[in-house]
Amino acid sequence: MSILFDEIPSLDLADFTSGSVEQKAAFVKKLSEAYENIGFVAIKNHGLNQDLQDRLYKSIKDFFSLPDEVKTKYEHPEIGFQRGYTGKGKEHAKGRNTGDLKEFFHVGQELSEIPEGDSVKEEYPSNVWPEEIPEFKDAATEAFQTLEKAGKAMLRAIAISLELEEDYFEDKVAYGNSILRQIHYFPIENPEEVPDDAVRAAEHGDINLITLLMGASADGLQVLRKDGKWIPITALPDQLVVNVGDMLERLTNKKLKSTIHRVVNPPRELMNTSRYSIPFFMHPRSEMDLTCLESCISEENPKQFEDATAGEFLDERLRELGLKK
Repeated sequence: MSILFDEIPSLDLADFTSGSVEQKAAFVKKLSEAYENIGFVAIKNHGLNQDLQDRLYKSIKDFFSLPDEVKTKYEHPEIGFQRGYTGKGKEHAKGRNTGDLKEFFHVGQELSEIPEGDSVKEEYPSNVWPEEIPEFKDAATEAFQTLEKAGKAMLRAIAISLELEEDYFEDKVAYGNSILRQIHYFPIENPEEVPDDAVRAAEHGDINLITLLMGASADGLQVLRKDGKWIPITALPDQLVVNVGDMLERLTNKKLKSTIHRVVNPPRELMNTSRYSIPFFMHPRSEMDLTCLESCISEENPKQFEDATAGEFLDERLRELGLKK
C-alpha cells in the first residue's frame, strides 16, 4: 500500500540502538515504511552534539569567507574533486549543463586510521586541510567519525527491514569511500546576472547508500513525492535528515526509494544571503556488489538494474556530474 507523506517521519535512533525489543522493532517498521514510500526520515539521538556542530559550522564559515584565490589552492580536479575544495558552479545535476550555485569542501577517510594492508588505503587520496583554518581538521574529522557511526546504526536497521543479517553492511562499509561535504550556497548580489535555470542544487538523487544531512542553515530543501508534488523538508535543530541513495535503491531493486530532491533559491530579496549545509554521503567500499538482492526481485518487480560494483557505479555518476573527465 502506497503512503503519501505530507512531511518526513521523525524517529529516535536511541529506540533502535538502546531500546527494548519492541522499540527496536517499531523503529525498523517505521523506517521501512518511510523508505519504501518517500525515502527520507529525520532522526534524533544520532551522537552529534551541539558543541561539535558549532565548531564545524564556524570552521567552514571561516574557510568559505577566504578569498577565492586562497580557496582554489585546495582544489584538485586531477582526483575528480574527491578531496578538498570545489569552486563555484563546477558541479551540475545529472542531465543538466548549468552549474549549481554552490561551492563545497570534501573530507574522506583519514588514511592514518585505516589499518596497514587494507587495500582501500592505496585507493583513497589523502585529505586536504586548509592551513589558514587550523581548527578545521579536528572538527571535520570528529564529525566524519560521528556521522559514520550513526550511519552504521541506520544500516543495521535497514538490514533487518530487508530480512538480512543485522551486520550485513558492516564489512561493506568498513573504511568505506564516504564523503563529508561542507557546502556553501553563496550569496548572489545581482540575481538578474544568474542564468534563469540556475538553482542552489538542481533536482537529483544521491549516489551513495544513505546520506545523513546536518541541519541546513536556511530553508530550501524539497523532496519530490510519488504523486509529483514537491514537499519541504524541515528538521528540528537536534535532528539529522537521513535519506536513501541510488546504491541502496539499486541493491533493493527499487524497494527502497532514492527520492529526487533539490535546494530551491530563496526569494529574490534573500538571494544575497549565505546558506550552509553539511551532508555525509555514506559510501561502501568500491568492491561492494550492488547486484539486486534476490529477495527484492519478483514477478511484480522484475530485476531493473545491470550488475555493478559500487566503484563502477560511482565512476559512471561522477562523469555524469561533470566532476570527472
